[in-house]
Amino acid sequence: MKLIEAQLNALSEFIKFYDHQNPAISNASVGWHIEHSLLVIKQITSTVAQSDPKLFKSKFNFKRFWVFFLNYIPRGKTQAPKIVIPNKVLSMDSLEESIKNSFQALIYLKNCEPNQYFLHPFFGALNRDQTIRFLSIHTHHHLKIIKDILSWSLHVKVSIEP
Repeated sequence: MKLIEAQLNALSEFIKFYDHQNPAISNASVGWHIEHSLLVIKQITSTVAQSDPKLFKSKFNFKRFWVFFLNYIPRGKTQAPKIVIPNKVLSMDSLEESIKNSFQALIYLKNCEPNQYFLHPFFGALNRDQTIRFLSIHTHHHLKIIKDILSWSLHVKVSIEP
């Protein structure tokens, strides 16, 4: 849980660059990547919290195995579901509010039962601990994209390590 919290702090540090873009890296702005990451955390946490742990069934999933083993999500291979695509005008204030809400969501997630879960479209059922791991891998994926956008637009090396 400490890793995802550190990643939220890293996202927070990038809010001041929310309007930066680099179409060669991504069609979306830094702010879009921040808000998308936060929406994923909030939506998935909500789904886990509403799940019935008695219904969780663990099943091997090859795609999940590789992503978890490599701690890596390849770029441009999937499309985000509409529910986690930012659809509001982004500002520094709205992103800071989303960061606060995401920290609250993580507290809520930490207090869920171990077999509360959500169904990922590619990875199948992820229990609480697998969900936390997925959220960390997903957030890191978007932090790397943000780093690449800012490295180009600011012409500086940007660190994303907590």
